Amino acid sequence: MNISYSELILLNNSVLENVDRLIHLGADRVELMMDGAAWDSYGADFSQLVKELRKRNVSYSVHPAAWDINLTAETCMLRAAAYEHHLLALRFSAEIGANQIVLHPGFLGSPAFSRELAKLRAKETMHRLAEVAKSLGVQLAMENVGYRGQSIYTEEEFVSVLDDVDPIVGYLVDVGHAHINGWNIPILIEKVAPRLLALHIHDNDGKGDQHLPIYQGTMEWESIFQAMTHCNADCEFILEYAPGTPLEQLLKGREILLEQVRPFPLAK
Repeated sequence: MNISYSELILLNNSVLENVDRLIHLGADRVELMMDGAAWDSYGADFSQLVKELRKRNVSYSVHPAAWDINLTAETCMLRAAAYEHHLLALRFSAEIGANQIVLHPGFLGSPAFSRELAKLRAKETMHRLAEVAKSLGVQLAMENVGYRGQSIYTEEEFVSVLDDVDPIVGYLVDVGHAHINGWNIPILIEKVAPRLLALHIHDNDGKGDQHLPIYQGTMEWESIFQAMTHCNADCEFILEYAPGTPLEQLLKGREILLEQVRPFPLAK
């Protein structure tokens, strides 16, 4: 079972120190969260960071900046800046040998904006980024984002949105986001399972994106764990807990996954 720890839990601290602390906790997989003060200090030059990250005995996936970034923004300059950031993140991912990079397709910033136009922009950007990802050998993991009316996709639309997109792009199901939107998480996981690259695993009260540890919100985990047994063996289960959460909760989360997600299928 591929269990990864998200660097989100240590947001704003030194990137290398974060990775070392997670490795000390037993992590062999880390999702780097390219946001916050520590990442901002690098600007657009990650050359020294790449050298240091490659020295660590750990595998990486990469999450581009999540705040202030919207690939379907109404303003063309903001869309262009978001796209350039994703290109930078893709190149960075390839340089550190990351297996995948998260793709937020965008969100609706205001109910006055067109959801249909946002979906067209998202699809166009997916195709463009897919070509770059293929050339670099890095998979794109498209995540369900947006809640309280901000998501550009319904549950039904999300499960079919990649039908005409290159296989280099797969799904990332964020169970917390799905819970806020009232989506049927077990059914969602089963429907996208053949193309599911990863899950972001955390809990909430169904009202806000709290990124709580498993069992600390209102999610029905038993049925979710059962659905997770249908995932491919190379699917990454990423514990994505809120900044400031005690690190011991990652260990507890790992223990829960190892105990509850059985039987686990062999890779095909």
